[in-house]
Amino acid sequence: MMATSGSNATFDLSPKSLVGVGVGLVAVGGASYLLFRHLTRDVMPQKWRRVGTVQRIHFFPVKSCAPLEISKPGVEYDCDVLSMSFEGIRERTLMVVNDKNEMITARVYPKMTQIHSKKVSPNKLLFSAQDLPDLELDFENLEGPEKHVHTVVWGVPVDVMLCGDRINKWFSQAIRNQDSGLKLVYYPYPKPVKAANSDFKGMPFMRQEDTGTFTDATSFMLMNLSSVADLNTRLKHPVDAQQFRGNFELKMDVDEPYAEDHWQWLRIGDDAVFRSVAPCTRCILPNIDVNTAERDSDGEPLKTLKTYRMFKYSAPALGIHLGLRLPGKVKANDVVYVGYK
Repeated sequence: MMATSGSNATFDLSPKSLVGVGVGLVAVGGASYLLFRHLTRDVMPQKWRRVGTVQRIHFFPVKSCAPLEISKPGVEYDCDVLSMSFEGIRERTLMVVNDKNEMITARVYPKMTQIHSKKVSPNKLLFSAQDLPDLELDFENLEGPEKHVHTVVWGVPVDVMLCGDRINKWFSQAIRNQDSGLKLVYYPYPKPVKAANSDFKGMPFMRQEDTGTFTDATSFMLMNLSSVADLNTRLKHPVDAQQFRGNFELKMDVDEPYAEDHWQWLRIGDDAVFRSVAPCTRCILPNIDVNTAERDSDGEPLKTLKTYRMFKYSAPALGIHLGLRLPGKVKANDVVYVGYK
């Protein structure tokens, strides 16, 4: 049956059409409900419960190298959507590439973990490595050509700036005992520009702006020291939590290994709020001793992690990737809270 309006438009009111309309409305309603559920699940909580304190903060100026050495206590780090920063220095805005502009890491060159750095003045770092004179890098006066080069971070393309031949020679000597072959590059952008790693496309709360600088996944990562302690009970030779390269090492008030698997929201200190967006799946990097740069001959701790932390992933998970949702300052001994309804 057809209904006709005064403007000669016709509408099909047959039972078959009405059934189709009903199905369409149900589909739209179902999609709206799923969207509603997704949005309400991602609403920042109003209630928080204390779970522990930050025991250590690791700040890595160069991807795969040692954390920044800071001697004075009570240092505060600023957390914004791009990364942590400390008095003009940003985390993981430096990365080493080869002559083909391909990223290199300590997975292949464990000696990178023994390249240390400390801040000597605003916007200046001093690098040190065994058997080499110290190297000063001034972020405001990089010596490379003022043009971008193309590189890729785990399948995600990004344009970067070169730091200069003097810097390149030092890093080539420190890592490969050669005068050339490697280059230090700099992340020049004030905001995250990388797409999300394809490995995380199935994570519903991961945002593009969580990708940070030269990080593998997100700008921030937390390790629960209770989880590391439980892992160490299973190992012949216990490992330092730093081998997992987390930014925040959490000391729980009540020992609870792997509690972080179930957290959705975290607050560190008074202001900085983070969303747990993905588990940190592990590669061979934690097998490298942070004190000696030696790779464990038995493939530990990765070998043991594979026996009980695989879940549905292609690699074992330990630690959580975080996306920043409210900026703030963080420091060691800050209280860590978990959100709840």
